[in-house]
Amino acid sequence: MDFTEAYSDRCSAVGLAAREGNVKMLRKLLKQGYSIDVPDNRGWVPIHEAAAHNSSECLRLLLRAASSDGYINSKTFEGMCALHLSARHGSLESVRVLLEAGADPNGVTTEATTPLFLAVENGHVDIVKFLLQHGANVQGSHSWSGWNSLHLASFQGCPEIMKILLEKGASKECKDDFGITPLFVAAQYGKLESLRLLVSHGADINCQAKDRATPLLIAAQEGHTECVELLLSKGADANLYCNQDNWQLPIHAAAEMGHKKILELLIPITDRICDKGKGKVSPVYSAVYGGNKECLEMLLKEGYSPDAQECLNFNCRSPMCMAFQKEFFYFIDILLKYGITLLGINLGYCLIHEKFTLFQRFLKLGCSLPSGDQLLEFISYTLKVHKDYKKWLPYLLLAGFNPVNLMHRFWIFSVSENALNFILEFTNWKRLPPAVEQDLSDYKEKFSGTPKSHFAFIPCLSHLCRLEIRSILTSQRLRSDRFIRELPLPACLQDYLLYLDVLRANAIPEAEDYLGQREEGAPSTSHSSTEDAERRECL
Repeated sequence: MDFTEAYSDRCSAVGLAAREGNVKMLRKLLKQGYSIDVPDNRGWVPIHEAAAHNSSECLRLLLRAASSDGYINSKTFEGMCALHLSARHGSLESVRVLLEAGADPNGVTTEATTPLFLAVENGHVDIVKFLLQHGANVQGSHSWSGWNSLHLASFQGCPEIMKILLEKGASKECKDDFGITPLFVAAQYGKLESLRLLVSHGADINCQAKDRATPLLIAAQEGHTECVELLLSKGADANLYCNQDNWQLPIHAAAEMGHKKILELLIPITDRICDKGKGKVSPVYSAVYGGNKECLEMLLKEGYSPDAQECLNFNCRSPMCMAFQKEFFYFIDILLKYGITLLGINLGYCLIHEKFTLFQRFLKLGCSLPSGDQLLEFISYTLKVHKDYKKWLPYLLLAGFNPVNLMHRFWIFSVSENALNFILEFTNWKRLPPAVEQDLSDYKEKFSGTPKSHFAFIPCLSHLCRLEIRSILTSQRLRSDRFIRELPLPACLQDYLLYLDVLRANAIPEAEDYLGQREEGAPSTSHSSTEDAERRECL
């Protein structure tokens, strides 16, 4: 129940006297027969008022006037006894009075909270000592979450109370409902002195919670550098997997959360099997997922691969896939700088995010063309940008992509007539696979399309020769206009191989400009003997 709207001012006359510590008035009211059992709308009776306001004399009067032994343990609606209230508010004398009168030192509230826990929570060292001397149980759970008083003292960063609890037998390995120990709590909240004390008492630095998280993982996640340093100096295992799927290590937490100093500490001592090992996850993914550019660069500089294993946990084929998935496009240059292998599906990611300039750049950099099990997924992405086909389709076809790979029925019936006409220019339109021919025929009947007139005739010999030569050149050579420009052919034939006639006819000047660009760092005139040999082979 929520008692935040309860009215603390609406109490009985006896309750008011107890609250104010007015011993004289309280004695008078009791003598006149006023009841000590009248509650307010919080369930508080006068003994609660006296305990909460540190009035030990009033407590004595009320206890003497009580008609039964149960009065001392009467509870508020929140399950608070007078001892809970005195322990919380720090009145040692009131605690003494109540315990001597028989109050239960281990009574619990509706949230399973003990007087000892409340005294620790409020830093009342003397009351903690007194409760322990008078039967308070230092073991077991002291709150609804399963926290023990040692958990709380560790969280509070109060070594003095922690020492008292440990001397009285508190278990340094006590666990709450989630399997968390006091040492774990200290690491999680950056309580260095608490952590130091527990380590000195031999607490397990490699303890694991129910989800297998370790103190080192949680300290790395929260950015508590000094705690990480202490744990590592005492032998904490940086290669202890910290989740049920056996892939997460402290290095992942540091990389994801952007804690560079901690990452620097963990890189040299983390087993590199996590980088590409089957079923593992590279911390490169964690850095990208967290959007932490500097952590990503640090990992790559230290030899972690930009070509990490496929990551089913994040549904990503590669870190590049994740960069697109999270729309952290500023990571792309970093991944390229450290030599990531560009997969054909990366071209699809460019399309779905309408990064057409990046699409062209990937092709120039040698990105593999979509094929195999990536092909249908890539085609589905092309449909999302089919209206912008001039911004990506020419570059794909000029790079040597087989146009027939796109010409599935669902693609043909989704794109415009202009896009269909354009892609046919890169085929022998009289020698298409029967299924494609049938689909094109069905398309014409359904949409009354008007194909360009020359598609009704057998392609001219020059076009067939162009197709044949381009098939010999292969995709990698086709991407280099320099390679074609340096073939010992007349310029007009070089233009023809580069499809400049088709580009001009379809008003795609940008693609013509693209063919004039050179790859960054490529020589403008000279070429290797290997390229010479390739050209002679082509001819």
